[in-house]
Amino acid sequence: MEYRHLGDSGFKVSEITYGNWITHGSQVENDAAIATVHAALDVGITTFDTADVYANTAAEVVLGEALKGQRRESLEILTKVFFPIGPKGPNDQGLSRKHVFDGIHGSLTRLGVDYVDLFQAHRYDYATPLEETMQAFADIVRQGKALYIGVSEWTAEQLREGHRLAQELGFALVSNQPQYSMLHRVIEGAVVPASRELGISQIVWSPVAMGVLTGKYLPGQPVPDGSRATDPTGGVFIKRFLEDDVLAAVQRLAPIAERAGLTMPQLAIAWVLQNPNVASALVGASRPEQLQSNVRAAGVTLDAETLAGIDEALAGVVVDDPALTDASSPRSR
Repeated sequence: MEYRHLGDSGFKVSEITYGNWITHGSQVENDAAIATVHAALDVGITTFDTADVYANTAAEVVLGEALKGQRRESLEILTKVFFPIGPKGPNDQGLSRKHVFDGIHGSLTRLGVDYVDLFQAHRYDYATPLEETMQAFADIVRQGKALYIGVSEWTAEQLREGHRLAQELGFALVSNQPQYSMLHRVIEGAVVPASRELGISQIVWSPVAMGVLTGKYLPGQPVPDGSRATDPTGGVFIKRFLEDDVLAAVQRLAPIAERAGLTMPQLAIAWVLQNPNVASALVGASRPEQLQSNVRAAGVTLDAETLAGIDEALAGVVVDDPALTDASSPRSR
């Protein structure tokens, strides 16, 4: 395993972050989930990402149970706040001071820890003044409940304004968590350049494009039983990747991966890690052997011929419109 600094901070994360969005508390039984977390630790993953909304808080509970007894100082625990949980009352979502504080207190209780290493705004909140949100984050950092602050799916302009306020308030905004893969490159045009300028890193989710870049989805064929495409949560995100022209292009990656001595998922994960602004790739797993294979993408350098071959194979199907970042945050709540 290799480790990278998060932004301009002294804080390091493992190149592969274990994420438990869909698996814990929903797709996978608790015993299997705990076994997979332990497998992650065994292969050198020290960074674990979750959110209060995952399985409506159950994912945090499972992760806390799985990490119980581990040396806290040797772990980087990341969680998020924004989306509605519980009874979904008027203050049960967003980035108001109330919901941000309710969020951190609930997450700490469910995870069974005194602090999280990174507390992230899961989306941008158009219904709350940014000053209110950033002041709440500043107070949480001063209280020692979170060491660093990050965001998810913020635009370049939102990152700039958030970074300015963080500096004024005396805390570090160190990361953004966007979707990023060979097929979904919307952050490259504006978010990444702004992040480099500000000293903010990306922790990217769905580097394997919801499983499409594994090559298991075939053009003209029904989706496999039990796959991400059949899941009511993940299936919403994967639909745009299931067009036949996309799936045919993905099949052209197979010989490229073979020449590089990698599996298709390893190639996809290694590809996002070639971007120097990416600190870590979020990888989920329902079985320990998936992690044990995918973690081998850490530390891999893809040569220029391989990178060019990937671009050629996927020409015409890559999504790269920067405006799609802004579209990911709801305008109201």
